[in-house]
Amino acid sequence: MVLKAFCTRTSALLHQRFCSDYVKQMRYLFNLKEDDDACRQALTSGTFYLFHNLAPLLQKSKEGNTAPQINASEVNTILEKMGQQEMKLEDSVLIDCSEREVAQFALDLGLLEKSALESNLQGKFVDLRKALLLLNGKNAPLLMKAQALLRWHASNQYCSQTGQPTQKSVSGSKRICSANGKIYYPQMSPVVITLVSDGSRCLLARQEAFPAGMYTALAGFCDIGETVEDAVHREVAEEVGLEVEAVKYTGSQHWSFPDSSLMIACHATVHPKKTQILLNKFELEDAHWFSVEEVLMALNRGVFLKGESGTVPVWVPPKWAIAHHLIQEWAQQQIR
Repeated sequence: MVLKAFCTRTSALLHQRFCSDYVKQMRYLFNLKEDDDACRQALTSGTFYLFHNLAPLLQKSKEGNTAPQINASEVNTILEKMGQQEMKLEDSVLIDCSEREVAQFALDLGLLEKSALESNLQGKFVDLRKALLLLNGKNAPLLMKAQALLRWHASNQYCSQTGQPTQKSVSGSKRICSANGKIYYPQMSPVVITLVSDGSRCLLARQEAFPAGMYTALAGFCDIGETVEDAVHREVAEEVGLEVEAVKYTGSQHWSFPDSSLMIACHATVHPKKTQILLNKFELEDAHWFSVEEVLMALNRGVFLKGESGTVPVWVPPKWAIAHHLIQEWAQQQIR
């Protein structure tokens, strides 16, 4: 019995010793999600990304724009200074932790006066799309995750079965109905984003709401009951009237706009003699076939927000967007 207990303890210690840093971080985060008391304790020593009505706080320095992580004591001091002691750190959501297991949270201060907050924090609250451009994609995954979680909690205050209020767990990993105990978990909608090729060209499209000159891969939500392959075939047929012959998955990305989505990136091929575009004007403003030379120019151009003349050249989404990686991947394959 003693030997068995010794072996069990020794095994646990060895596992802990040889466990990778990544596994340790994931186990730590799992514990914070499942244990409210542990998460409350982590709040007191954690750091916070601050938002105002879902817009993240940015600060400017000599090195450029940053999304600062503010420690718990500073956040409490600011709340007290603004006479908002009723707001508490537990209104935040857990989003990650550092390698040293310092928990990272996001807190929305939308109930407070924006200009006073900005003055106290020496920064500006910036729309997330613009913020990601100003940050050049730095911290993009964390900020998008933070905004998505904050938005989900704001939109799921009541149980769909009982109509009674739901209560957030301390970490924000779930909400629980106060009447029947039903648990709600944050969700993402699956979206296929597909770069179509005929072998030597790729198809890029744009919607009317896009910034001038921006073209990207086709994208659409997966319907209930569909596989990823089904969704790719249907979306390409619906939007540009082409029939896909083959589909290849290449990666994924969480996307916060307009709501939380899981972007599933695929390459699709069509027959080189069946490439006539039949544009669905309800979905798209324009779609074109582009040569690899044209695509490389668009990739090198970067984000093009203003044109000196009346015309705006074709450009593609920024480097931190999975659409950019899809397009770049195709171009690199063409020039090998």
